Amino acid sequence: MKRVVLVRPQGPRNVGSVLRLVANFGPAELAVVRPPKRSLLVHPDFEQMSHGVEDIVERVLVFDSVVDAMADCTAAFGFTARARDHRELSDWREAQADVVRRSHADGERVALVFGSEENGLTGEETDPLHTLIRMPTSDEHTSINLAMSVGIVLSTVFFAEAPSAASTGSTPLPGDARTFLIARLRDVLGKRTLTAPAQRDLVASIDRVFARAPLETRDARAWHLLVRALGGEASPRDYGLETPSRDDARTAGEPS
Repeated sequence: MKRVVLVRPQGPRNVGSVLRLVANFGPAELAVVRPPKRSLLVHPDFEQMSHGVEDIVERVLVFDSVVDAMADCTAAFGFTARARDHRELSDWREAQADVVRRSHADGERVALVFGSEENGLTGEETDPLHTLIRMPTSDEHTSINLAMSVGIVLSTVFFAEAPSAASTGSTPLPGDARTFLIARLRDVLGKRTLTAPAQRDLVASIDRVFARAPLETRDARAWHLLVRALGGEASPRDYGLETPSRDDARTAGEPS
């Protein structure tokens, strides 16, 4: 499952075009983060460019932040032409195999995040994203229209052959389970630092690393065992999260 996330989109025509692409190359969802004007979704240009798609306004999810938009996603790929915070930019030609694999995998919801037409993604917006991807072009023109970029990615994933479940050999960690794991690590490991600045740095590192990492249930199980060995016995309910059933807990990687 794919979720296209448009961050601060400026033009109703681009958003309408992307919604049509989502319908063309689904199953997929469209999410918008902090649109400058909510009226963008009822603009005549939005309606014109999404022509033929039913219930157009109801199909668009609106969020206040990138973190909120990817909260229930198992992976998040950001598309940008500019490196941020010394992070590596993967070439789309090399990264697309991973995007395809995860988009077709059972239990995965993959966020495909695109920045504003005016200034792309900010450093803060790229922080929680697992992988940053650059889409190469010829030297004649180095900028690609937003809707065209989305179309290239969605059509590539759509036409690619879905790998079999046996070939992947892994179970992705659900979004709620990731939230619980991060909260538990922050709580238990943060208390073992000697100073407040050290605790702040460790917690910030946990947020960055575990928000980006493509975690599997076996990874979560190992970290939960470590936290339990350090005395952490908190449950999801202690962090305001719903307590999963026994089967759901196993799927989420929690040790029994």
